[in-house]
Amino acid sequence: MISVQHLEQLAETVEQLEASDQTVGPANSAGGAVARHETSRLLQRLQCLLFPREHPYSECAGSPSRVARLELLGVVIWDLAHQIHHVTAHDCANAATACQELTRALDSATRLSQQLPAIQTTLWSDAQATFDGDPAARDVSEIIATYPGFYATMVYRLAHTLFQAGVPLLPRIMTELAHSQTGIDIHPGATIGSSFFIDHGTGVVIGETCLIGDRVTLYQGVTLGALNFPHDQDGQIIRGQKRHPTIGDDVVIYSGATILGGDTVIGQGSVVGGNVWLTQSIPAYSKVTNQPTIEMRARIRS
Repeated sequence: MISVQHLEQLAETVEQLEASDQTVGPANSAGGAVARHETSRLLQRLQCLLFPREHPYSECAGSPSRVARLELLGVVIWDLAHQIHHVTAHDCANAATACQELTRALDSATRLSQQLPAIQTTLWSDAQATFDGDPAARDVSEIIATYPGFYATMVYRLAHTLFQAGVPLLPRIMTELAHSQTGIDIHPGATIGSSFFIDHGTGVVIGETCLIGDRVTLYQGVTLGALNFPHDQDGQIIRGQKRHPTIGDDVVIYSGATILGGDTVIGQGSVVGGNVWLTQSIPAYSKVTNQPTIEMRARIRS
């Protein structure tokens, strides 16, 4: 049994944590948070809604297809509104009338649902680009059902829509869930065109201010990152500036390549070879390689 002394010690620990929350915690935090498993369930439902053939939804099993999808859409809208409401600063507990922030959260969730057909169309182009670029793929359904690069791209496109709508925190939770599952780190603020293909994917990093054109292919271990972080006169990082590269249409970047800097532009149709390090722009239709040095070893006679 837990003694009274132990309970008092536990209560003292909680008091110290609460005091630390107030004095040491970030002063610029707004809103609350949602449990990661709730956002994971939301992503699963959205995946089922977009691609029911590859990801059947058991919650509505037994209903006609359109009715099941309609029912699932209603669940998704309310679930998303609930999570947007949680991460947005509000004072609904003290509201004398209906909570306006909850109403706005429901509006935001409804607007996202209206964009799902356009998101799905772009994702179909991503899946087709993956099929066209990977001879190991048997069909597009296999890609949608199993490929980590496609999953990370799907989550990014959903999170990016919320990010553009100004929803705090939730887009990052979504992309970090995909990051933990796939090893692919895409910031929801990045801008990525259609027919996007990440092959294998582990270790890919795409920063917040990246601009990526159409029909771009990335292989595992590619970093599209920042070269440095400018600081203000108080030594604080200046936020909101372009820090990450721009990748033109029809570019291929092979495994292990690192491209850094907000002023770095990779011209249309270029190929960047494996393990290349780039901090400067290259013109359209360039080919950059990292040539290995080959030395002959002396033979050892036995």
